[in-house]
Amino acid sequence: MDDAELIEVLIGCVAAVRGVLDDIVDWRRPGDRDDQYGLDLVADDAAVAVLTGAGLGVLSEESGRHHPDRAVCVVVDPVDGSTNASRGIPHFATSLAAVDADGVRAAVVVNLATGVRYDAVRGHGARKDGVGIHVAPAVPLSRALVAMNGHAPSHFGWAQYRAFGAAALDLCFVAEGAVDGYLDCTGSNHGVWDYLGGMLIVTEAGGVMAEAGDQELCVLEHGARRAPIAASSPALLAELRVARSGFEVT
Repeated sequence: MDDAELIEVLIGCVAAVRGVLDDIVDWRRPGDRDDQYGLDLVADDAAVAVLTGAGLGVLSEESGRHHPDRAVCVVVDPVDGSTNASRGIPHFATSLAAVDADGVRAAVVVNLATGVRYDAVRGHGARKDGVGIHVAPAVPLSRALVAMNGHAPSHFGWAQYRAFGAAALDLCFVAEGAVDGYLDCTGSNHGVWDYLGGMLIVTEAGGVMAEAGDQELCVLEHGARRAPIAASSPALLAELRVARSGFEVT
């Protein structure tokens, strides 16, 4: 399928997830793991059915790898920010990143509470609800608003920070210039489904990303864990990397 058709499949996947979540009464019912909710499992079933039915492979946070032989694998977090969702905080998303032999080819991230959609195709820029977006003008860390996963053990020089609780949407905030950077301050780090969709949207919007330990970000391994850093400019990224290296994560 071409890029436009691929994006339409990803958008259709989000629609399927939103449809099944509309029927959930108890959003806080536990799933199979301590960090999993019932809504995660329902959303995963819907997402995987759409993606595999379209001839795509899948790597899902909830159910692992499906059809690894297929040329395009969609890395999906059916509900990124499920704790927010379970508590009625309107900051949670479905995040999808279609990966081919050359890396992330297309991405869609949709805030499931508001319907706001971010998407990108490799080499063709990033959009919010169909309108092109770009990262904020470059600023030093001392003037930056930084979104964090977790919290830093000490102040490392930011102007202000926010902890929103949904990495995919947080990265989209970097892409649209709402925040200047993103930093993982935890020891558990992210699975690839947390950041791959947001990563393409950030880079296509003119931003930059790296991994705190210099590991490859685009991998198709369910057990892989990474510490992504995003910024509106290479200079700010460098400052955030130095800051991240200066404290121990827990």
